[in-house]
Formats: sequence, structure tokens, C-alpha cells
Amino acid sequence: MSESETKNPNPIWLALGAMSIAFHLYLISSGLIPNLISRPIHMALALPWALILVAKNQTERITGILLTAASLAGTAYIVINESAISDQYGSLEGQWQIAMAITLIITVLEMARRFIGWPLPLVASIALAYGLWGQYVPGELGHPGIPLASFLGTLTIAEGGLWGQLTGVSVNVVAVFVIFGAVLNSGEAGQGFMNLAIALAGRLRAGAAKVSVLASAFFGSISGSASANVASTGAFTLPAMKRLGYPPAFAGAVEAVASSGGQIMPPLMGAGAFVMVELIGVPYTTIMGAAILPAILFFFAVWVGVDAFANRYGLKPMTADEAHIPISRILITGGFFAIPFIILLERLFIGGYSAQYAAALAILAAAILLLFDPKGFAGWPKVKQRSIDVCMTSGRQIAMIASIILCASLVIGVLGMTGLGVKITSTILSWSNGSLWIALLLTAFACMILGMEVPTTAAYVICISVTGPALAQLGVPLLHAHLFVFWYALLSTITPPVCGTVFIAAGMVNTSWVRVAGHAMALGLGLYIIPLILVYNRGIIGISDHPALSIFIFIKSAAALYFLSRAIILKGPWPPRVLQAALAIGLFIIPDW
Repeated sequence: MSESETKNPNPIWLALGAMSIAFHLYLISSGLIPNLISRPIHMALALPWALILVAKNQTERITGILLTAASLAGTAYIVINESAISDQYGSLEGQWQIAMAITLIITVLEMARRFIGWPLPLVASIALAYGLWGQYVPGELGHPGIPLASFLGTLTIAEGGLWGQLTGVSVNVVAVFVIFGAVLNSGEAGQGFMNLAIALAGRLRAGAAKVSVLASAFFGSISGSASANVASTGAFTLPAMKRLGYPPAFAGAVEAVASSGGQIMPPLMGAGAFVMVELIGVPYTTIMGAAILPAILFFFAVWVGVDAFANRYGLKPMTADEAHIPISRILITGGFFAIPFIILLERLFIGGYSAQYAAALAILAAAILLLFDPKGFAGWPKVKQRSIDVCMTSGRQIAMIASIILCASLVIGVLGMTGLGVKITSTILSWSNGSLWIALLLTAFACMILGMEVPTTAAYVICISVTGPALAQLGVPLLHAHLFVFWYALLSTITPPVCGTVFIAAGMVNTSWVRVAGHAMALGLGLYIIPLILVYNRGIIGISDHPALSIFIFIKSAAALYFLSRAIILKGPWPPRVLQAALAIGLFIIPDW
């Protein structure tokens, strides 16, 4: 979205953004609305953003308008005839319904392509082709065949495809937290995060890089998007690092790696965390509690890596003027994010309310704070612009996540209908020969390969669908398996050859992405070990049940990551580095007490 579209949007887009916000907040208090009403409306609200607003040329704009009109008719048909369609039990009747189903599927593929490129739609297209013609695949991977009316109907008029469990998460939970993040980011919360990070780390060795780590942790907790994290915090930290003489490739690597961790940093995490809630069937607070220590380990690993690089290159802290933030300003700007966060967490943990209800109250508080800046009332022109930003950002981001989730839902629908997931599970068990660690490595490899091509949430959903049962059969608890898969899916954002955050950061520092990727891999090597800790030392995610054990595992894991980073990054004689690496390995393999 261009700057002019954000500051002076067409009233139509502003109205669509406001409608999207109103609809998703309305669902919180509306009671039980049938899924075949709320979920098609969710897609309908996303259509113009995905097909018209992001059109790159006149041809795309025209085809986008046509697809939007056709799919609006299709979603409207499903909403209006919800009761009758429910009685069809996923079998289409007549040529009109078949045409509608094909149109909706093609539209979803195109929505995802326009927002995030070809890879995810290509994976979905291969899955659809397998569902249609898998009976011709020889051997165990084939299936008996599915009638066309049943295959398309399950995907488009039942809750086994487009309107399934994943889309429900996008409608009911993810969209609400996207609105929360948009309201916070449109006000003073972002500056509050940055002021706090500068005050805490600016005067330390490699201060600008450490500010990047802290700011990415803070900002990631409300954005849940690695790309958004790089673009927002990097706009400040990358120029500061370059000005202080940090190697450009190192500066880009710090921002890329730190920003990737935002997707696992409570309280918001990424969209995948909300999907996890639905797939596992546990409260969101349970996911937050399980993720908190591993998330802190993530940023600790990056922090000690930065410190080792600082020692190696002699990196300077920020200047006294740059790092001096008056306490009064920190407290005032900090309130802009602290107040909504306190309300969110209090309603979640003490009030015991649902995540979306707690978020709605936090949105209300954050919206009131849009009226103010550190000096008092912000003035109506600024309030108006902030309101515009909220509507435009919410509408676009809800549409983007909806496009990803809807496309991934096609894949999950095909896996369920054809039994392919069970067959892949059997293959993993066969290849691993009953060895848990071989199965984990196969799973990690699959997650990172798929995550290089599709967004983290989609990679996680697809991978857990096909590898989760295999890990469960090998004795990995459900929550541990989901966190393991989600972690490796997010690490794909810094893993060459396709590494999204690295590309963005490299462009911002104007250097080779290959050099940035090399530094990112050195800086983040310990991050690839943390998911294995989740499985080997399973007590690390049980802080609410066994706090002493969890903290013990956290401390020994942090010490191991410290020695590993120094062994890899610091220059010097080999014997001390080998000793540090051996010490790190020894700490890693100490079992739970």
C-alpha cells in the first residue's frame, strides 16, 4: 500500500476497512452465528483488498473486479441459503453450484498469489490435482477417487475446506488481534517500545544492535509479523547501526533474526499461535505460558550472539545524546502500550475471559489513547489520520491473513478427504525406523523447506497436519509437537536460500543478501537447537505446573547458548573455542532432574 493510499485513501477503502473492523468486533458479542454465514462474510470482506487494491496493472485490476464480483455472488449465495446448504452435507447439486465452487477455489488461489506470490497457491494447486486425479497415482500414495460433486462440495459448502477450522480461527480470533495491533501501532505505542529499548540497551557495547533485539521483542509481541517487524524497528535501528560503523551485513542480520522471533513472543505472538489454540483445543493462556521461556531463550541467544560480534568487531555503543531518554518520557510513552497490555493480560489471566473478548477491551483502551500524545490531546488532524491508519491497516492485514488461511484450508481439506496425511505419517515412521530424533530432523527439514516458500502460519499448519501424528506416535506430547513445528517454520524466514526477513533487511542496508544470510546463520545458530530442547527437556514449557524445573532447564539452556555463540563467533585459538563448544553440548544433554 503506497504512502498516498494510506494518508489520503479512497473513501471506499476507508469504509471497507471500517466495515471489516465492525464485523469482526461484532462477532465477539453477537452470540452463535452459523459458520456458513460468518466465514463466507469474512472472505467477502477480504476480496476487494486481495484482488483489487494490490493489483499491479490494469489487467490485474479488471480481472480482480470480475473475480470479486463473481465470488461476492458465491459467498452471498452461501450466506443466504445457509440452512438449505447445510442439509446437502457437502455434495453439490446442479451446474450452478459446481460453477460457484470452482469460482471460489480459483479466487482463493488468486487472492493468495496476489498477496504473497506463487508458492502457496502452487502447493494448494498440487493438492487439488491430487484430490481430483490421485486415483491414477500408483502404489500406497494413491487414493480410490472422489466424485467431483463431493470433492468440490466438501471444500466449498461444508466445513471441510474453505469454511473449516482454520478459517474459523482467522474470523474469530486472528482478525481481532490484527485490529488490536493496528490500533496500537497507529498511536504512540511503537515509540514507547523504542524509547524503552534505547534506555535499556543504547549505552551498552553494540548498543544500537541490542536496541534492535529489544525493540523487535517488544514490537513483535504486538505485530506477530516478521516482515512488519523488520520494516518498523529497522527504520530506526538500521540507520543507527550504519552511522556507528557496524558492518552492513551484520546490521541487517541482527534485524532479520531478531524480527523473526516476534512470532513466538507473547502476549500476541503470530497468527499461528491462534491456529494452535484451535488445533490443540487448549486456552490461549496455555500457549502463552508454554511459549514464554523458549521465546526469552530466542532473544537471549540473539543478544549473546550480538555481544560476541561486538567483541569481535569492536562495535560502539550509541552516543550519549542518542541514548538519553528522560525517565518522564519513558513513563509517559510507555503508558501507551502498558495500559492496553495490562487490560489484555488481566482479562485473560485473572478475569478468565476468552482471548478475543480480552482483546476487544484492550482495543477500546488503545482506541481512547489514540486521542493523546505525550503532550496531551493530539489534535483532531492527528486523530483523524490515526483513525484512517487503523482502518486501512486492519482491512489490508485481515485480508492478507484470510487469503493465506483460506488457501491453506484447501490443502488441509484435501489431506482430510484423501487420507494423504496418514500416508505421509506412515512414510515418516518408516524412514525414521522408529527413531524419534530421525523423525524430528525429518520434520524440521520439511518445515524449513516449506516455510521458505510459504508464510510461517501456512507452513506450520501444513507440516503439523502431516507430521504431527507421526511425532505423537513416537511419544511427543501434542503441545510440544506443535511448538516444535511452529518454531522451525518461523526459522525458515532466516534460512537460505529463500529467507524473507533477510531479503528485506538486506534491501534496507543496501548490501548483498548472501552476506546478510551468512551473518544471520552464525548469529542464529543456537536458535535451531532450542526446538530440540523443547522435546529433550520437555519441562521447559511447564512453568505454570513445575516452575522450578522449567527455570532450571531455562538457565542451563541459556548457559549452553552463551558458550555456543562464543565458540562460533569469537576469533581466537581453537582449543578454548572447542572447549566452549563441548561445554555447550554437555549442558544441552543434561536431562531433566
